[in-house]
Amino acid sequence: MNRQPAIFVSHGSPTLPLERGEAVDFLRQLGRSLGRPEAILAVSAHWDTARPAVSSVEEPETIYDFYGFPEELYRLRYPAPGAPGMAKRAASLLADAGMQPQVDPQRGLDHGAWTSLMLMYPQADIPVTQLSIQSRLGPAHHVRLGAALRPLREEGVLIFASGGATHNLRELRHQRGNPVPQPWVVEFNEWLAHALKSRRTDDLIAYREKAPHAVRNHPTDEHLIPLFVALGAGDPGGATQRLHSSIESGVISMDAYRFD
Repeated sequence: MNRQPAIFVSHGSPTLPLERGEAVDFLRQLGRSLGRPEAILAVSAHWDTARPAVSSVEEPETIYDFYGFPEELYRLRYPAPGAPGMAKRAASLLADAGMQPQVDPQRGLDHGAWTSLMLMYPQADIPVTQLSIQSRLGPAHHVRLGAALRPLREEGVLIFASGGATHNLRELRHQRGNPVPQPWVVEFNEWLAHALKSRRTDDLIAYREKAPHAVRNHPTDEHLIPLFVALGAGDPGGATQRLHSSIESGVISMDAYRFD
């Protein structure tokens, strides 16, 4: 099998596939640079459940879990096939780790998954399914969850975690269109990058206490939670690469990372 990494991308606005800019250009080339995986396990900040759930649907629907956007966005579809066999394998790995997963026969792809994948793999011909997060259980739980899924990488599965390196929509309303990154965003963003590249897992798990301006950048945990899944799925002591760094509207980091 073609061994795959675990990656984390910041997915930004639902309008990402309609936009231009550094982050869009990065995502368009990311799929080419990664090559073609056997399947994709997408971990999105937008599917949050009490315990881990993985979708076994054969034809995932494109979920429009947003409102008030241009009509053009609602006409987009990402008709990738599902990956029910891989979903069952993921559920088995999680069960072996004592995480009591459930298999959802209906869940499609929310915008945390399909908007980035549409840019990375526009042919929509790679089997993909989603795994939920449990934001109330915090970062440490998700590092363990990622570690349980690590064997999938040896089986050609790309673990694709999608959220936001920063995510404060209230601040975004005040800063929208501002090209100047705010200092409190830059400081947090760089702390995160250094901690990830140094694999300071304990500091990262305690980021709300350790990182500068953590709560201002993440009033709630859910958009950073997928990052911890990717971190856990990386090899112990393995390399971390910062694949991309840019900040939109002053406050939304579009940073991306690769874990080998």
